[in-house]
Amino acid sequence: MDKTVKTLIEPVSGLNLNNKAKLDVSSGIRKLLQKLEAFFLKKGYILFVIGFLLGRALILSTLTPFILPFFAAVYVIRKERAPIALVGLVVGAATLSVLDATYAFGSTVFFLFLFRVALNWLKQEVKALPFFVFATIIVSKLAKSFMVTGQISLFDGMMAGVEASLGFILTLIFLQSIPLILANKRRQTLKTEEVVCLIIMLASIMTGTIGWSVYDLSLEHITSRYLVLVFAFVAGATVGSTVGVVTGLIFSLANVSSFYHMSLLAFAGLLGGLLKEGKKIGVVIGLFISTLLIGMYGEGSGNLDKTLLESAAAMILFLLTPQGLTSKLAKYIPGTPEYAAEQQHYMRKMRDVTAQRVEQFSSVFQALSNSFASYDELSERDDPESRELDYFLSNVTEKTCQMCFKKEHCWARNFNTTYDYMKEIMHEMDQNDGTISPKLARDWGKHCTKSQKVMNTIQQELTLFQANQKLKKQVQESRRLVADQLLGVSTVMGDFAKEIQRERDNHHKQEEQIYEALQEFGIHIEHVEIYSLEHSNVDIDMTIPYCNGHGECEKLIAPVLSDILGETIIVNSEECSTYPNGFCHVTFRSAKAFTIETGVAHAAKDGGFISGDSYSMISLSGGKHAVAISDGMGNGERAHIESKETLMLLQKILQSGIEEKLAIKSVNSILSLRTTDEIFSTLDLAMIDLQDASAKFLKVGSIPSFIKRGKTVKKIQSSNLPIGIIHEFDVEVVTEQLKAGDLLIMMSDGVFEGPKHVENYDLWMKRKIGELATDDPQEVADLIMEEVIRSRSNMIEDDMTVVVTKIKHNTPKWATIPVHKYQKQA
Repeated sequence: MDKTVKTLIEPVSGLNLNNKAKLDVSSGIRKLLQKLEAFFLKKGYILFVIGFLLGRALILSTLTPFILPFFAAVYVIRKERAPIALVGLVVGAATLSVLDATYAFGSTVFFLFLFRVALNWLKQEVKALPFFVFATIIVSKLAKSFMVTGQISLFDGMMAGVEASLGFILTLIFLQSIPLILANKRRQTLKTEEVVCLIIMLASIMTGTIGWSVYDLSLEHITSRYLVLVFAFVAGATVGSTVGVVTGLIFSLANVSSFYHMSLLAFAGLLGGLLKEGKKIGVVIGLFISTLLIGMYGEGSGNLDKTLLESAAAMILFLLTPQGLTSKLAKYIPGTPEYAAEQQHYMRKMRDVTAQRVEQFSSVFQALSNSFASYDELSERDDPESRELDYFLSNVTEKTCQMCFKKEHCWARNFNTTYDYMKEIMHEMDQNDGTISPKLARDWGKHCTKSQKVMNTIQQELTLFQANQKLKKQVQESRRLVADQLLGVSTVMGDFAKEIQRERDNHHKQEEQIYEALQEFGIHIEHVEIYSLEHSNVDIDMTIPYCNGHGECEKLIAPVLSDILGETIIVNSEECSTYPNGFCHVTFRSAKAFTIETGVAHAAKDGGFISGDSYSMISLSGGKHAVAISDGMGNGERAHIESKETLMLLQKILQSGIEEKLAIKSVNSILSLRTTDEIFSTLDLAMIDLQDASAKFLKVGSIPSFIKRGKTVKKIQSSNLPIGIIHEFDVEVVTEQLKAGDLLIMMSDGVFEGPKHVENYDLWMKRKIGELATDDPQEVADLIMEEVIRSRSNMIEDDMTVVVTKIKHNTPKWATIPVHKYQKQA
């Protein structure tokens, strides 16, 4: 048994030991990398290495244009690291000659002197830096030539100009590329200019390795090919070939004999980028093929072995490069999948943060709403009526019974009887306008010696009590309304947060199907973008060639989409090209099941120009349509302002997504609290859902509306006070199901109550509407208005408005084209 257990445990323990050893190795490598990063990047010693290589880098075998631009850029960007860079530059130049080291040190000192002197009047030192570098190199180079030869020739001046010009350009390049190296935790992605500057700087650094060799293999060739492999693998053929061209060009300037290497590097970057789908092996194969072709052409068969070995060394280094390093680099280069994923991750994070903030605001508004609502609940639980009654009676007794000689008899011995009598007196006075019944007066007179004084005091206090109760009721109603409003805002913000978090669905397959189906009909489509395929909420964008005004979108594409998606699709918007070879951008949306047609007739009192009535037709999200009429109290400009502002507030609140019942309450509270004047207005609102033709009617102080269906006329009525009164306000909602062909007739009181010598306005209006022979909305509105004015002997004695809305089936202009049937026949 022990042996069996031992044999079972040994493999497991060995496995654990191996895993533990691997973990120890990986953690050791990670710690080593962290220490190297801290030493080179955080402490800035990477600048010594770069400075050493740039200090010994040459152009055309004599020019050293990298020294001063590098030092100047480091001095401006990280002044505290400038001494490290200077030491590296001087040491690197010393490997060439003592004179070069002296020139490197002297030119930097001269630059510091000029730059420090000019700092007092420089406003933007970064922009002025390349000019100071240019001037310093000119002076230093000419001084060096004079010290060596004792004269300055034309050739020396030309070479000084060339080196100064290169220094000017390199300063601009280093100003962009040095921060990329020093920033160990970069968050922003690289711009195209930054990528190119980084490549130039890396190639310039590798120029410092010219002349170095390992086992007779040129180190600059190995590093340059390794660099091309990395960028071709990370960013593809475009960036890979660019790196090859730039690196080869800089190497050819440093050493003219290496000119053919530019072709090898450029071809390797192009071929490796094209073969990057084969992972690292594909990129390596690209370099191998390039080395064979360009190597045989440039070096001949004699040095081909050496070129292949150099490429093999670069391949080995590339294959040993960790995947994490290349993936991290790819995140910063535009156009790579890693860059796109990083951008999407960033956008998703920003979206989640925004949604979270919106949800927090929503919870804050909900908490405020609950706070207002809970206050009312606590007040109701505490039985405020009995408590306020006690306060009322205590005030009365303080003014009447406090100094009475029968106080002890009434309140100590007969408390309940006295309390009940006074309570009953108060209630009767409250209900009977300050009077009480004779029986109660006689009984109270027998009980109290100061009965009349007590009753007078109760009547006086009752007036204050009623006013206080009214004010408390108004405050309570306002508090409830505020709670409802806050809850409505909370709901809208919560829905908005959910909408933010809803990601766009991936519709690549459906896009391809639509593209292929339209191609079958001979319709050329440049681009299809699907944003939503939700039923009744389809949203598709297309880019098509110039159609020359033939209407392909409406006549062909929309009917084809209607058959593919199983619902009616229409052209929502179209931007046609202004020239024949351009493109048209079209948006297709779901068609609503119903449409409406509206007719309006209105007139001001006495034929004036300003009417106290206002009307509005409001298109809302979710396929809803609102029709509203508001009648301001009175006539003229003031009434017009009241009604217009009521509809404007209602429109803004409804378009924000708040439910219509709460919207009307909100308008009521705003109009009620904004001023002490009595500003009232009626509101007649109909909310029509264009998907199923259901309608909600909300009438606030308005007269009835009518629905005409064939010869039948139905009245829609509800009883609500005019808007703007702060009494307890509740909106009654009437729901009706409309049908295609129905006429919804809404009017102001000037029309409904306009007919003269009519006792029953309902019957008269129903009869007139039923007798109408037309179903055109505008004609119906005009006929009703004309009939009312005729009944008044052509006099307009009040503002009059009629709005007629006709419900119609949404019949598409073009029939659906059966795609699948056509494809089967084909």
